[in-house]
Amino acid sequence: MVKGGNIVYAGWVCSKAMVVSEMGNDREINKLNVERLHGLIEGVRDNPNQGKYRFRAKNEWISGGHSCTTIKNFWAGGCEDTSRRKAHVLEGDEPESLLGEDRGPNATEALLHALGACLNASFIYHATVQGVHVDRLEIELDGYIDLNGFLGLDEKVASQFQQIHVKFKVAADASKEKLKRLCELAKKRSPVFNSVTCPVPVHVVLEAVSAPAKAHAH
Repeated sequence: MVKGGNIVYAGWVCSKAMVVSEMGNDREINKLNVERLHGLIEGVRDNPNQGKYRFRAKNEWISGGHSCTTIKNFWAGGCEDTSRRKAHVLEGDEPESLLGEDRGPNATEALLHALGACLNASFIYHATVQGVHVDRLEIELDGYIDLNGFLGLDEKVASQFQQIHVKFKVAADASKEKLKRLCELAKKRSPVFNSVTCPVPVHVVLEAVSAPAKAHAH
């Protein structure tokens, strides 16, 4: 939205001159193409359906606590997006202390990764819209969980993180106050942060399938 010669976006006001300058002379901020980013924003503003995505993942058990998740195509703005050249494969396992073989982070650690990655991207994208050059961004996350809930030993203990601590470490060409506002905006706009902190309907169904055929020794 344009207001009084300024561009108003996500509660922030930035001058049209700054946007034009960044587009014309420095097309990248924080390794993001400024013109394409503003084009994305304008495209979704003009056609809200373009902002509707459906991401998918397929998880398969390997052995013990080890599983594998495959991620490739997704639905975006009314059509299937098949632009990825290859699938992303994520390994999940448990540490040896939890009877695993440590072939990958466990699911709760993967959740911390997803939360950190989403907050990181949210911060960087909104900083870029504001013309803030970020030199360094680290996000430290600590999650506290009690296995008495997971193991069914105490029904009073919820089988979930009891709390998660998040610390942003930022070096950028902006005041501390502006960085604080960006941090708050990153939280507000992060899909994973909101999925973790707000109830999200999760629909679970069961399909009985045949076991894979076993190889016969010759």
